[in-house]
Amino acid sequence: MEHITLLLAIVIVTALVFDFTNGFHDTANAMATTISTGALKPKVAVGMSAVLNLVGAFLSVEVAKTISGGLINEQGIRTEVIFAALVGAILWNLFTWLLGLPSSSSHALFGGLIGATLMSVGTSGVNGGVVITKVLIPALAAPVVAGLAALLATRLTYRIGQAVNDGDDRVTAKGYRAGQIASAGLVSLAHGTNDAQKTMGVITLALVTGGVLAPGSNPPLWVIVSAGIAIALGTYLGGWRIIRTMGTGLTDLQPQQGFAAQTSAATVILASSHLGFSLSTTQSCSGAVMGAGLGRKGGVVRWSTATRMFVAWGLTLPAAGLVAAGAEFLTGQGTWGIAVVAVLLIAGSAGIWLASRRKPVDHTNVNAGAATGEAATGVATDGGSGRAGEPAGVVTAAVAAVTPPPPAGAGGQDLSATIPAPADQNGEPARRATV
Repeated sequence: MEHITLLLAIVIVTALVFDFTNGFHDTANAMATTISTGALKPKVAVGMSAVLNLVGAFLSVEVAKTISGGLINEQGIRTEVIFAALVGAILWNLFTWLLGLPSSSSHALFGGLIGATLMSVGTSGVNGGVVITKVLIPALAAPVVAGLAALLATRLTYRIGQAVNDGDDRVTAKGYRAGQIASAGLVSLAHGTNDAQKTMGVITLALVTGGVLAPGSNPPLWVIVSAGIAIALGTYLGGWRIIRTMGTGLTDLQPQQGFAAQTSAATVILASSHLGFSLSTTQSCSGAVMGAGLGRKGGVVRWSTATRMFVAWGLTLPAAGLVAAGAEFLTGQGTWGIAVVAVLLIAGSAGIWLASRRKPVDHTNVNAGAATGEAATGVATDGGSGRAGEPAGVVTAAVAAVTPPPPAGAGGQDLSATIPAPADQNGEPARRATV
């Protein structure tokens, strides 16, 4: 500790800030379905997740070693490169949180490291084989595997429930809520074993570049403890915007589906942590939620929300990399460049936070979309017109336009029950569409 310079201390603090944003950005992975189905109250859920994230941070260091000694070459990497990488990752995390999009904090970090390294030393600083085998392939495989597992598990749970209770799903719903709590705890534990280690790896890499640790060293105990505490605090804060998207904006989940989704995601994450694959827990959990949505008879996935998520996933690596590359260009100019990057990071973070206060989302209204079918953006996804003053989506409007009117005598309804009626003279809002 006595050899840590001021710059290295700034990098360590910045890494812990990223870990904090990772915590509240990814709380939805473990607790969104549990909160949306009512298995746990929001504050209780995030508190439980925070504790188990902290415990999980102590269970393994395989992922940390992948980042600190595998993703990029330690030789020739300056401490400023790590700082620039973290700036790119933090700003992307905050931006996607503002939009309520469950993008990957892991890929934001990887993109930042790759972009800053390319700007600093070129392609020789990046281990392309590790990027492909332990980042890109898991990124493609994890959501697919978790989704298929959740789809099959959902169908199995409903089939078992019907056989045991003569098709009355309400009898087993209470039991599955208890199962959801257990599976959510497992996801939180798995998240700690995977995501907390990424910050451990970054801090260890910074210590190596600063000459404090020898190349190939494991994270010191104080690094493990500080990273675990930071991600736990962030988790307890709760990324309510993303929880709303995952819990009510992507699909409508029943307890059986929530249990299947969380169990499938936890299995994939724990297996990858054991193998040292630094996959995205966000993508695994999102894939599992979509699989569970399709696994229930009559269940649907809101593909407009899913498409926004896919776009965010695809942009995460290059976007974080570009921001990190720009930050590295500035830090390479000397002390004044480092100061400018630090100021830009603080200003950008503050601006995003102030923008989030215009339409705050917290534990009191995180499930507001469940009753109206609204996604995190407020645009209706169940055929409604969304919040007052916001139009229906393009797909919803098109479906409503081609829906035939109800048969004559059906309760005296007319076409206004199918297509939203315009506001009347008294300014009353249009009625919701029924599709």
